[in-house]
Amino acid sequence: MAASMCDVFSFCMGVAGRARVSVEVRFVSSSKGKGLFATQLIRKGETIFVERPLVAAQFLWNALYRYRACDHCLRALEKAEENARRLTGKPGQVLPHPELCTVRKDLHQNCPHCQVMYCSAECRLAAAEQYHRVLCPGPSQDDPLHPLNKLQEAWRSVHYPPETASIMLMARMVATVKQAKDKDRWIRLFSQFCNKTANEEEEIVHKLLGDKFKGQLELLRRLFTEALYEEALSQWFTPDGFRSLFALVGTNGQGIGTSSLSQWVHACDALELKPQDREQLDAFIDQLYKDIEAGNLYQLLRLLPAGAQPPQPPQDPQVPAGDEVGSWAQTLYPSSCLTFHPHHPPIRCRENYLFVCSCPKCLAEADEPNVTSEEEDEEEEEGEAEDAELGDEMTDV
Repeated sequence: MAASMCDVFSFCMGVAGRARVSVEVRFVSSSKGKGLFATQLIRKGETIFVERPLVAAQFLWNALYRYRACDHCLRALEKAEENARRLTGKPGQVLPHPELCTVRKDLHQNCPHCQVMYCSAECRLAAAEQYHRVLCPGPSQDDPLHPLNKLQEAWRSVHYPPETASIMLMARMVATVKQAKDKDRWIRLFSQFCNKTANEEEEIVHKLLGDKFKGQLELLRRLFTEALYEEALSQWFTPDGFRSLFALVGTNGQGIGTSSLSQWVHACDALELKPQDREQLDAFIDQLYKDIEAGNLYQLLRLLPAGAQPPQPPQDPQVPAGDEVGSWAQTLYPSSCLTFHPHHPPIRCRENYLFVCSCPKCLAEADEPNVTSEEEDEEEEEGEAEDAELGDEMTDV
């Protein structure tokens, strides 16, 4: 059966949550910061830990193209069948077993002031309690002169897809502190994330914003200050502090994907069916993915963040006790590095994801020949030509 794929891409930052197996946080080095280590054997299929993000925000280009997700927890808001119809371009697409879709539209609520949507009353109240009272534009949601709208438009003008960060993640960090009764607690939480030297920060921001990043960064800093200045975080609004904030997000933020269709597929996989019924359902799902692929999904998918490609099955069943969990990421989830670039994943880890990967796959391929600059230039030129043909079809994803 075809592997599931993500649809709505978002960005979040979290801290250690509730462990499901025995793990512990240890200091690794000044350059790497902390790591998560197994204190017992972790077997294939075991959940290592569960956590809620400190802050989360949908990528702005995804939101602009109406990829509907809960504004707080980022769950998909469209039903699996709606998802399938949009991705295949077939308005009449019907899915079997509709009862397996987990989206509950009867529970959806919006902010009464700005109309942003949530998957539940719990998420609406949680957002209002943590940050949304500061960020809610009210009736000015579509006013281009509203300070937050100016900030978001400036971000989109300097950071085209694929997005690797979101200015609104930083905005929610500030808004969280502004609303908090105990501001020092939240400031301490955010300060736990790995810090970089000035040179490393500049390299990270340069990678995020491109060759003209200094001018772009100053524009964003000015608009960020106009919209959100907070005295308790005054250091974040200075040129050096704003660059450090960008580096913090660039280094520690995680891109995630949500899709009601992929959840429906997983639920179908878990059904106990007669062999003939299983064969028919698998064939239907295989054809569904072919229809999605025919709709140019994979041509567009390469424009989206790494990890969007369907994951490959684990190659090793367990992480030995005493080993760092992160060092086994490639063995457990091979797509995490292979999707960076098929020709030279270790280089792409460093250049695009701001760290030197030491997973087994990257170490094994570290000495393999890379694609030449001429070959890569040719690939980029071909990609630009394809992008020009696609044009406004970004809305079809």
